[in-house]
Amino acid sequence: MSRSAPHPSGRPGTPRIPDTPGTPDTPRTPPDTPDAPQHSRAPDRSRAPDRSGGPDRSGGPDRHDASGGKDARTAVTVFVALGANLVIALAKAVGGAFAGSPALLSEAAHSVADSLNEVFLLASLKRSRRAPDEQHPFGYGKERYFWALLAAVGIFVMGGCFSFFQGAEALSAGGSEDHSGYLVGLAVLGVALLAEGSSLVRALFQVRGHARETGRSLVAELRAGDDPTLRTVLAEDSTACLGVVFALAGMGLHMVTGDAVYEATASFLIGALLVYVAYRLAKESRGRLIGEAIDPAQRRELRRFLTGQPEIDTVTTLLTMRLGNDSTLVAARVDLVPGLDSEEVEEVLVRVKKAMTRLWPHADQIFLDVTDASARDRAQAREDLRALDETVAAEAREDREG
Repeated sequence: MSRSAPHPSGRPGTPRIPDTPGTPDTPRTPPDTPDAPQHSRAPDRSRAPDRSGGPDRSGGPDRHDASGGKDARTAVTVFVALGANLVIALAKAVGGAFAGSPALLSEAAHSVADSLNEVFLLASLKRSRRAPDEQHPFGYGKERYFWALLAAVGIFVMGGCFSFFQGAEALSAGGSEDHSGYLVGLAVLGVALLAEGSSLVRALFQVRGHARETGRSLVAELRAGDDPTLRTVLAEDSTACLGVVFALAGMGLHMVTGDAVYEATASFLIGALLVYVAYRLAKESRGRLIGEAIDPAQRRELRRFLTGQPEIDTVTTLLTMRLGNDSTLVAARVDLVPGLDSEEVEEVLVRVKKAMTRLWPHADQIFLDVTDASARDRAQAREDLRALDETVAAEAREDREG
C-alpha cells in the first residue's frame, strides 16, 4: 500500500492497486438485476452460517518469510549499534574520568543508555514474532512498541537526566585545567564520532532500502517510521553523533578559554537533545500501543477497493489498526446490492476477503459485516472519502516539499 497517491507502495510487500473506476458512492447493480432500485437493502442472511465476520489468514508463509528477512537485517543493524556503543561507552567513561570532563561523562551516560536500549530492541525483535495464542489472538506484534517505549524511557532517565546533572555540577564546581587529560578526551570523542557515524550509515542504508521497496523518498520513509526498532536505532545514532559534536565543542572551548561554562552548556545541550528524542520516540510508541490506524492513503485504497466490488453498494464504516509491523486489522461495515441470497452473500464476503489479503498481505485480520445503509450513512460515507482525499493530498504535498 502506498503512503501517498503517487507512490506504488506504502508498506513492504503491499502493492498499490489502481483506482477503482466509477463513483464510489454510486450504487452498483449486479448483472442479474439490471432494474434494481437505487436504495439497497441487506439481503436475507437467515439461512447462512455466520462466518462473514471471521478473519482471513490466507496470507501464507511468504509474508512471514519476507518479514523475517527484514527482521534479520534490522537485527544486524541493532547488533552493529550495540557493539559500537559498548566500546564507545567504556572509552568515554575512562576518558571522562581521566580528564574530569562533564561533557565527556554525559556522553558516556548517553552511550550506556543506548547500549541498554539496544538490548531492549533485540528482545522486541524476538518476542514480537511469537505466534498468536488464546490470550493474545492477534499475536504479539505490539511488543515492538512496548520495548521501544522502554528504550525511550531509558534515553530520558539514563541519558538526559544524567547530562543535566553533569552540567549543573560543572557550573557549581568549575572544571579541570589538565590539558593533557582533555587531549585524551578529545581523541576519544573523535574515535566515537567515527564509530557512531558508521553505525548511523548502516541504519540509513537500511532505511533507504525500505524506501526503495515502498516507492517512497528517503525523507518520506523516515517520517513514516513503520519499524519502531529501526527508527529507535536511527534516532539513537543521529543524536549520538550530534551529542559528540556538542561535547567536542564544549571541551575545545573550555581548553581555549579556561571557562567551564562552555562544557556545562555542552552537557545541557546533550541533555536537552536526549530528552527531546525520548519524547518523540515515546509519543510514537504511545500512539501505536493505544491503537493507531494505518495511514490515510492506505485507508482510501481499501475503501475504494471495497466500493469497487459489484456486489457492494456502500461502505458505511471502515476501521483499521496496526497490530505490528506486518499485521493490520481491517473491519468494515458494508451494504450489499439487493437480490443476493444467503449463499451468494457468503461467497461474496469470502472472495472479497481473499482478494484483500492477496493485495495487502499485511491485512491478515479482516472482518466484514453486512448492514443496512441509511441515507445518513451514505452521506457520511461520501464525507469520509472526501476527507481522506484531502488528507492524502496534503501528505503528498508535504512529502514533495520535504
